[in-house]
Amino acid sequence: MVQAIERDSEVPYYEQLFAILREQVMAGEFDDGERLPSELELCREYGLSRATVRQTFLKLESEGYARRVPRRGVFAAKPSESSGWTIQDPQGFLESQIQHGQVGIETAVLRAQFVVPPEHVSQLLDTGAAEKVFELVRVRSREGKPAMYSTNWFPGPSGEVVSKAADVLDGSGSVNQALRGAGYVTAGARRVVHALRTPPEIADALGVDNDEPILRVGSLSWDHEATRFDYYETWVLTDVVPLEVNVAAS
Repeated sequence: MVQAIERDSEVPYYEQLFAILREQVMAGEFDDGERLPSELELCREYGLSRATVRQTFLKLESEGYARRVPRRGVFAAKPSESSGWTIQDPQGFLESQIQHGQVGIETAVLRAQFVVPPEHVSQLLDTGAAEKVFELVRVRSREGKPAMYSTNWFPGPSGEVVSKAADVLDGSGSVNQALRGAGYVTAGARRVVHALRTPPEIADALGVDNDEPILRVGSLSWDHEATRFDYYETWVLTDVVPLEVNVAAS
């Protein structure tokens, strides 16, 4: 039975088709190296434009589920096991690790509360100077080794959603899944990576020296109405979790 594209969903069509084809590849419906349906065939089968199907193929290639052979087509592939964090991927770290079969990921929630955020966070989220947002501070570990220190700030309604997500608050659930369930689907994001000296609280949580520079990823996400619903800053020990960037030829 062919899975249908949900026309009323806020999830972009190319993301829906990507999920369908990825599931088929992972389930063995297409063998490794088997040719995938052509752009035209997928356009007819799912009622999509060629631009949408091309975008789907690019995402499949960038994440390792397909490879393009010039003048022959696009072929199924099984992605190599990844231990890193693909920072251009809209899904969260926990989801990506589960997808790639990684185990031993633990999350400790240090703080979860409504606060007036730092000035630069208010500006990024376009909130008032004294307006409270929901702050979520977590430490992620892999196989017992501290790997990431993350602070998310969620304004307004998205903050209310996360503040009531019990599995997120106890460290077992995904923020992205909680937000998607409430209709917050990432239409775009801007991520900036800096190497910075580690603040004392973060250094202590990660077990590094205060003066040791580590990478910090800052990320602002917005939905299809350009509503900014999440900003986070994640300090990453890249010897434990490498940062990865996938590139596919257009």
